Amino acid sequence: MITIPYLTAVSTYFSYGLLFAFGQLRDYSRLIFDWWRTNNLQGYAPICLAHEDFYIRRLYHRIQDCFGRPISSAPDAWIDVVERVSDDNNKTLKRTTKTSRCLNLGSYNYLGFGSFDEYCTPRVIESLKKFSASTCSSRVDAGTTSVHAELEECVAKYVGQPAAVVFGMGYATNSAIIPVLIGKGGLIISDSLNHTSIVNGARGSGATIRVFQHNTPAHLEKVLKEQIAEGQPRTHRPWKKIIVVVEGIYSMEGEICHLPEIVSICKKYKAYVYLDEAHSIGAIGKTGRGVCELLGVDTADVDIMMGTFTKSFGSCGGYIAGSKDLIQYLKHQCPAHLYATSISTPSATQIISAIRVILGEDGSNRGAQKLARIRENSNFFRAELQKMGFEVLGDNDSPVMPIMLYNPAKIPAFSRECLRENLAVVVVGFPATPLLLARARICISASHSREDLIKALQVISKAGDLTGIKYFPAAPKKQEVEKNGIKLD
Repeated sequence: MITIPYLTAVSTYFSYGLLFAFGQLRDYSRLIFDWWRTNNLQGYAPICLAHEDFYIRRLYHRIQDCFGRPISSAPDAWIDVVERVSDDNNKTLKRTTKTSRCLNLGSYNYLGFGSFDEYCTPRVIESLKKFSASTCSSRVDAGTTSVHAELEECVAKYVGQPAAVVFGMGYATNSAIIPVLIGKGGLIISDSLNHTSIVNGARGSGATIRVFQHNTPAHLEKVLKEQIAEGQPRTHRPWKKIIVVVEGIYSMEGEICHLPEIVSICKKYKAYVYLDEAHSIGAIGKTGRGVCELLGVDTADVDIMMGTFTKSFGSCGGYIAGSKDLIQYLKHQCPAHLYATSISTPSATQIISAIRVILGEDGSNRGAQKLARIRENSNFFRAELQKMGFEVLGDNDSPVMPIMLYNPAKIPAFSRECLRENLAVVVVGFPATPLLLARARICISASHSREDLIKALQVISKAGDLTGIKYFPAAPKKQEVEKNGIKLD
């Protein structure tokens, strides 16, 4: 877990306190000066009460230029960011006709398939001509094409499961599938830092939810023991089923799941394992098969494997892979399969083509080169950031690396300074993270060259000095070390 420096925590609380106090003062002032204004609700209750959107009005609007920046190009290593202006202190933003060419450290384009690809793009265009942009139907009506069947076979084979089913949206894969798998009388044990889609899916299931400390197998075992001993609330009957939900790479921490230990514990207590590989599938492992391949876990020991196509495959949608009985059950019961429009055929073709490139079935070794490059780029960038004195979360091989900002004033300061130097980064604050743990989330791509990364490091170092987010002493430079006669390994 993150240990916040004492002074940093105090200053962060103080900053939020000031923002809250001035925000409340402005609200009371508005009540005094605007009391005479009438509204046109005519008996309706306000659809949005003042206290409910306080955070948006008094905190988010002040820095909303740092979020939702429109782009006018493919999410490649470099992107065109549309410039915006505001005449009312950021309450509203207007797009201009100007763009800035920026180095992209924000997109999930891990393997570089998000832009033109010599193998994938022609096949996607051909699919668009043949099948159109949408099936205009759900899978069970007229929305299943030969490409969808091919995609499900391809995904199942790639992740090492007997069968798979695909959906048109990654977020909906978790939020719609979990309520189908478990309900009242069941127990979900979820990692404390699981994605919102998992949280919402668990809450919508009606099952009892318990949380274990982030990525801590020992605490998971403790929770399992207690819950099995106590049973269901009030009746104390045995649980109908227990599902443990974890992620391969945690999207806001960049940490890799301790999957071998978690699988071992779940086997011991007969609990099902639900693995979300949204950020790990295609990005880690020798052949890109995710955290199971990286850590040597047999996929047969993971009961439900979930993943998305929006990161490493340059497309959209998500999948669930597992036993044939499980997939057949989901196809008959899941609302996202029965009622939602199926994934577009060009998007499905993009995924199939990307997997073929990764596996070398396109007749080249570009897939292996991409996997090697994303690993090298990620480890190089993480090591350099740490040498500079930044507090960087996550593990080696992970392409996600959050840089801790903490103080709310440093969120816009860091983001704007990077944009000024033509570097596009994503900053994240409350409610996506805990109040004190604001951060900038860097996403590395195989499409980044070493020159791109060095330029990015120079800009981030400069922005870090200006905003004061280098919380650790920087490592001595090579020249200084050699001058002092220190032996280098």
